[in-house]
Amino acid sequence: MKRTISSGNLFDPGAPAGPDEQIDALVEEAGVSIERIVSRGHASPPDFWYDSPRAEWVVLLSGAAALEFEGKPELHPMKPGDHVLIDAHRRHRVAWTSDAEPSVWLAVYYPGVCQ
Repeated sequence: MKRTISSGNLFDPGAPAGPDEQIDALVEEAGVSIERIVSRGHASPPDFWYDSPRAEWVVLLSGAAALEFEGKPELHPMKPGDHVLIDAHRRHRVAWTSDAEPSVWLAVYYPGVCQ
């Protein structure tokens, strides 16, 4: 079966800024998801932690941000080109993202092994 061609531009701002991050699903197949996330000064709510059953590899393409990992007092700052691999069930949150320019992320989620 032939697929239709799906294309776009990761840096296209898309929808105007709103109260939530913009999340665009680019690929969802065989347990793997690839998303483009646009943050505009967004952060995780206080006391909220992501705790995914899947591993996540994320790269910051533009903007600036910092991640926080449970049990680590220091933030994990990120600039364009920085990437991080987050194991399944590794609790983390977005501490902050730039409000001066969009922070564009590319996130790849896949079945991972909890360590």
